[in-house]
This record gives sequence, structure tokens and C-alpha cells, in this order.
Amino acid sequence: MIKLIRSGCYYMGGVLVKESQAFMTGEQKAAAQKGTMAYRILKKHNTGDEENLKIRFDAIASHDITYVGIIQTAKASGLQEFPLSYTLTNCHNSLCAVGGTINEDDHVFGLSAAKKYGANFVPPHLAVIHQYMREMEAKVGRMILGSDSHTRYGALGTMAVGEGGPELVKQILNKTYDIRRPETVAVYLRGNLKKGVGPQDVAIALCGAVFKNGFVKNKVLEFIGPGIKNLSMDYRNGIDVMTTETACLSSIWETDEKTQEYYKIHGREADYKEMKPQDPAYYDSGIVINLSTIEPMIALPFHPSNAFTIREFLERPREILEEVEAAGRKLRGDDNFTLTDKIRDGGVYVNQGIIAGCAGGMYENIAEAYEILKGKSTGVDAFSLSVYPSSQPVYKALVDNGYIGGLMDAGAIIKTAFCGPCFGAGDVPANNGLSIRHTTRNFESREGSKPAAGQLAAVALMDARSIAATAANGGRLTPATEVSYTKKVKKYFFDAEIYKNRVYRGAGKAHREENLVYGPNIADWPTMIPLGKDLLMKAVSVINDPVTTTDELIPSGETSSYRSNPLKLAEFALSRKDPAYVGRAKAVKADEEVRRETGKLPDKVLKDVEALEIRNDTIYGSVVVAVKPGDGSAREQAASCQRVLGGIANIAKEYATKRYRSNLINWGMLPFTIEKLHFKVGDYIYIENIDKYIAEGAKEIPAKHLSGKTVKDIVLSVGQLTQDEKNIILKGCLINFNAAK
Repeated sequence: MIKLIRSGCYYMGGVLVKESQAFMTGEQKAAAQKGTMAYRILKKHNTGDEENLKIRFDAIASHDITYVGIIQTAKASGLQEFPLSYTLTNCHNSLCAVGGTINEDDHVFGLSAAKKYGANFVPPHLAVIHQYMREMEAKVGRMILGSDSHTRYGALGTMAVGEGGPELVKQILNKTYDIRRPETVAVYLRGNLKKGVGPQDVAIALCGAVFKNGFVKNKVLEFIGPGIKNLSMDYRNGIDVMTTETACLSSIWETDEKTQEYYKIHGREADYKEMKPQDPAYYDSGIVINLSTIEPMIALPFHPSNAFTIREFLERPREILEEVEAAGRKLRGDDNFTLTDKIRDGGVYVNQGIIAGCAGGMYENIAEAYEILKGKSTGVDAFSLSVYPSSQPVYKALVDNGYIGGLMDAGAIIKTAFCGPCFGAGDVPANNGLSIRHTTRNFESREGSKPAAGQLAAVALMDARSIAATAANGGRLTPATEVSYTKKVKKYFFDAEIYKNRVYRGAGKAHREENLVYGPNIADWPTMIPLGKDLLMKAVSVINDPVTTTDELIPSGETSSYRSNPLKLAEFALSRKDPAYVGRAKAVKADEEVRRETGKLPDKVLKDVEALEIRNDTIYGSVVVAVKPGDGSAREQAASCQRVLGGIANIAKEYATKRYRSNLINWGMLPFTIEKLHFKVGDYIYIENIDKYIAEGAKEIPAKHLSGKTVKDIVLSVGQLTQDEKNIILKGCLINFNAAK
């Protein structure tokens, strides 16, 4: 289905040619390297040199899990008004089910900030963040930065990047997004999808092919080729938003008459222009996807890259589910987690189906789901089906064309635009349940489970069409290619009045005299101290899993209600992975507070580290050690919660994403790496003259590792840091850095 080209290649004459077969001169190659769409867009937005990019975005976007913290950080750094278009959406904390009034308090704060500083404000239930940005803010050639990892509008000709909140703060404060020029990967599409195969099937197949081998990590995917014309815009958007799960940095697609029609439908035809690579264009590597060979797919727990064709899975379900069971039992720490019980009567039966969010909740997905379910029933047994249209305009078009009523007749429950099923705040499955979802992510515990409390469910990703086929078959897993239905759907009409009559359009219209409205849960950031001369760190959590997700560092779900209160949220840090972490980190923080008050560390700490002969003015902080932390969400709280608890660094073999490493730096934490992680909880790491090493940009930093009574010399690396990143770490965090300036 998918072929990887690991060497350079050229897009020339409409085909992808390996570099070794193109016979280009060095001068021709240099010109072709500047022929990609990605190169041209980045150049337009770059204020740095050719290799060290300093990007200024055209617009930014946040949802209600992140915008309070971003605005509070920017306010502490001197915010007067937003200098670029900023859109605040309310699609994560839409429900007030946890924490009393505090979710709605955040929304009230958001509207007051939009008025005071000049932003757009999209009220709850009106649209999920990425659907609104597609409908109203994407433009061909534009760049958008979002505080959500699935910020992807490449199919609309917009290069979009998902990052942690501090990167948005930098844009608000007229600073830049700094990054080494990323490699560009050609994604060459050819062929045509079979009936019953949808965008999620393509996306899962792509994730399965490139995630585990790191083939596209931190690179830009550029979609090209003759297969694009065979995909509708909903299909393109559905594939594009899932590129986040490949670990790429961003994405961009060729535009055509279908793209133009999308902009026209949404009343923004002037925002369209044709965009294609030059001929020839050079790519650092390539991916060839033959759409004709893509089958209905399933991404089994606990990652979108755990990909199988549904056909292959149903041929040997016990063997495959036993592997997932083993992973789940390890997570929960007992033998009670089971999935093989879903195998019966020659099939696999699931408990729940969800079609929702920026990936699943689009018009064509839901319309085709109706066509498959038309005249059928989801049944009156354990299986349930919930459908969340991605925006009110999509919802209205589905109502007007009869699809919503038909789905209701079949037994589906229709809900409003909400991201909850994607991160654990909506339709949480039962313990030992198996849910199939057309959403973006199925990490362990993300759907709301609490393994430490003996609760664990499983989520598998599938396309809406096969979810509907499964629903029509009473919950028995069924690929949509095995059912008969009418693929043709009624034309989509966008009703602009819905947004006109409800969205506050205040971008560029600051009213500084307005007051911010604070609820009782909205708190300022606590003081972060500068780095200091010498550094003593205590390992308070050591995670040996191959990958640690941001969901494990700070759980999603009910914790999201406390994201406007740094101290309360920090109480949940690592709660599903290492429940003792918070207590250990607090103990280190308390000892550091004693040092600041008295001028020396408590005697008990000095006795522990007497073999290190530390100096009295040594800064003391905690450190989390993990093999590969930071996969998944862009949420900055994965780092800021550690910092609030006295965290000073992470030590890893590598970081799963650039955005997590950036989050650490922006919160004043050192992003150390080392080849071998010979650490255990309670170990100490001591570095003299750390301030000098950071200021001078040292790539390797000598340190002493104390484990028990044994002291070893080790070498830590922080990688390449920009001048601003060095200063942010030295000052203690981005807030301090900006305040000092």
C-alpha cells in the first residue's frame, strides 16, 4: 500500500524520481530544493537566515484548555493587545461536569480577553477548533500556529504547526518561532480509493508505515501527485489532520479546483490561489501511497501506528488481541484486563462506536455513515453509537439533508461539536470495554481510564464508514467494503449566518479599557527562580517505557478543568504513570525553599550528597528521567506542571517531539539527553558552573551522578539552543525572560 523512498527524490513531469535516477547537476539540485511549496511558504514567513528560521505566523489559535494559561503568561510578560489574528475556541472544556463553575468561568474569561486584547471568540458547542479554522481562517500560503498538536490545515494550502502555549506567547509578544530548516518529504498520491475506504484508513496506513521508524519526525509532509484530484476536500482534511500522529512538523498539499470550490462554498474564494511545486522540485525523501490498494484499517490500542487492515485483524484476532491485552495488563499491574472476550461466534464484538471531532465529525464522513446505516439499527444490546458533527454549520447541513434524522432513526445518539471523545472527557468506555472511534488518537488511558485505580478501557481507531458498518452489524467488527450502500452524498451548503450571529469577531479590535473577568479557579503562575551557578538534581521519577506520552505526564480528561490553576493541576502530574511522583517532587521543592531562606540545603540532603562536596549556593531541583518523553499532545502543562513542582530538568535518550522539548525550555527546564539511562529514583546529579555551560552554548556538560554511595562522572547534552533559549533557561522561564526585557 505504501512505499518509502529513503533517499532524495525529484518531482518532475508529474512523477517522483529517485535522485540517483534524475541525473541533476549540483546547480540544478540547489534550484530544485527551492521548488517545494514548503520552501516558498517558509521563506515568505522567515525573518532569519536560510538554515536558522525565525518564523512569524499570520494567525494563532487556542482552545479552552490552553488559552487561559497563554493569556496569563503573555499578560505577565507585558501584553497590551494581540498583534496578529488570534482565535479562541471552546471545544475541550465545553461541559461543566467537573469542578463546579470553573469550566464556564474560563469561557467568560476568554470572552473578556478577546474584547480587551482583540481576538475572535467561538462559544462552546459551535465548532471544534480545527473545523472552525478550516472554515474561517485558513488561506492558501498562510501560516497558522495553534496550541493544539492537531493544528493542520495543509489540505487548504495553509502550513500549520501545533506547539505548546509559550510558542504562541512569543508570537503575541512579536517574537519568532525559531527552528532549523526542516527536511521536506514528498507524499506522492496515485490511484483512487475503493468504495468503503475513507480518509482515516489512509491516515492509519500512513501512521503505521512511518511512525515507529521515525521516518518523518519533525519534517514537513508535502502531498503531491495525480491521486489528489480523486479525493474530496473532506477526505483531504481528514488525512491531513492525522499527519500529527506521524510525528511530522507540518504538512502542505497541492491546491486545485476542489480547493477553490471549498473556499467558494465558505464565502472566501479570494483566499484561494493555485499552489503547486515547481518542476522539478527536490525532496529529502519520499512516500508513495497507492490509494487503490488501501483497505479498511484499524489502529489497535495503544497508538495510531498500531495499524492492521481489518481483514488481517479478523483473520487472527486472538493472537493480535493477546498482545494488546499483555500491554494493558502491564499498564494496570494485574491480569484482569481482557479483550479476547470480545471474540465470539466467529467475530469480534465491540462495545461502542464514536464518530467525532476534527478527524471524524466532517460532513461526508457522517453522511456516508448514514447511507450505510439507512434502514438498519444499531441494536438494543451493549453496543452504542455516538456522532458529534464538527461544527454547527456541518450539523445544520446534515439536518437539512436528512442525515441526522436518519441516523437517529437507526439508534445513533447525536451530540454537539466537542473534542471530548478524543481526550477522555466524553463517552468514556467501561472498564475492559473496546471502543472504535473515528477520532485522532488512542493512546493508553487517553479515553479516560485510570489504570492505577484498576480502570482500563481500550480504544481502536477506524474510519467512520467501517464504524457505521459495524454498527449496522450489531457491534460485530465489519469493514465498510463488505456492505452495500450508496456512496454519493448530497451537496454541502455552508450557512455563514450561524457564525455571523454568534461568534465574537474582535481580532485587531482591542478595547484596552475592558476588564478581564476572573473566576475563582483562574490563578497566576507562581514565581520561577533563575537557574543559578551550580545545580543539584534529584531523580524523582524514572520511566523506562519506550515512549512516554504527554497524556502520561499530565493526564487529559477530568484534569482539564484545572488547567487555569497551575498549582491544582500540578497535583495530577504523572498520576497515571507514577502516582508517587508529586510527593517526591514536593519534598525536593520544600528543601529548595529551605535553601533559599537559610542559605544552605537541609542537613538531611547534605548528608545524602556529602560525597559530591557541593557548594552552598547550589540550586536544588527535581528531574524526571524517561527514555523518550513527549509524544502526542502539544499541551505545555506536561512541562509546566513539573516546573511548578520544582522541576529543573528532564533527562532522556531523546525527545519524542520538538514541541515537548520546546515546552521544557520555555518553562526554564533543561532538556538533557544521554545515551544510556543508568538512573533510579533517589539518585542525584550535580553540575558545577551550569550557568556558564548554558551561556556559552556547550554541547556537552560534565556532571557527577551519585547513586547510593557511588559517584560516577557522566556527560549530559542539551543539544543546540538558540540565544533566546539560552537566556530563557538562565532566567528561569519565558515569563522571567520577557519581564526582564
